[in-house]
Amino acid sequence: MDNWNDILNRFLIQTQSNDLKYSSYPKNWSDLILRISFGMGVPARVPWIAFITEDMKVSEGFYPVYLFYKETNTLILAYGISETMQYSKTWPEEILSSNITLKKYFNKKIPRYGDSFVFKAYKVKILNNKIEFQDPESQTKITEETIKKDLQNLIENYKKILLIKTSTVTPNLQGVFYMEKQLEDFIIRNWNGTELGKKYELIIKDGELLSQQYKTDIGFIDILVKDKTTSSHVVIELKRNQTSDDTVGQVTRYMGWVKRKLNDPNVKGIIIASGYDKKLEYALEYVQNVDVFTYEVDFKLKGFKGKI
Repeated sequence: MDNWNDILNRFLIQTQSNDLKYSSYPKNWSDLILRISFGMGVPARVPWIAFITEDMKVSEGFYPVYLFYKETNTLILAYGISETMQYSKTWPEEILSSNITLKKYFNKKIPRYGDSFVFKAYKVKILNNKIEFQDPESQTKITEETIKKDLQNLIENYKKILLIKTSTVTPNLQGVFYMEKQLEDFIIRNWNGTELGKKYELIIKDGELLSQQYKTDIGFIDILVKDKTTSSHVVIELKRNQTSDDTVGQVTRYMGWVKRKLNDPNVKGIIIASGYDKKLEYALEYVQNVDVFTYEVDFKLKGFKGKI
């Protein structure tokens, strides 16, 4: 198994470059899913490493997260809280009341994630591809063993809060139900390889993705993108565990918001569903500029050739 300090050091060194690739990093750590971002299109001002569960997304959840503020060379190990959709649970009140937010910690305007809470802070020195951690107040050196223990403590606390049992068994993915919960993240992470990516582009600013869970004053759009040819907006909504009428009403409501608030009279809509039923067909009979995409789960088993 990889050494965590090696992974963290590699992450910090990569933040100093224009390399935004993350596929070489582990996909899991300590029974949690590992998510890493260096930015999209251009380097982000605050690259991050998040540790999430199967039923959470970085855009909807609470989780341990490293946030590296490049302007001040400050690494924060945080009680992370998503900036967009609020999850059904959050960190316990005793944690939130006894720790300060990143806004208060920096005591100034920061680029992102100001509502998350500080667990540990480290000053980072990068010289000749070597990393040194210091205590921001005393300026004393922090050992790699301390860095590792800090992460272990936060992750173990997180597991207790969510009642996650340590396991070496791969979880059962439960077909379409699992896919619906992960579909939005999957589409975003594989955007350029999808049919949508051929015609539409994600909205990215300063290396930060704005398309996913796009915030409006009437809720959050699942995915908001732009037409590569016309630059008009496209509202994409996923039909999850809701009726066809609710889904159509949702996508048209957000289209109305985009038309008015973003001054885009040519806004279009897309519904992504696991199937196209009659109710959805009739609901869209008199609705213009809304298309439907369907998806399917492709699960394959391959034979193992060898001795058992």
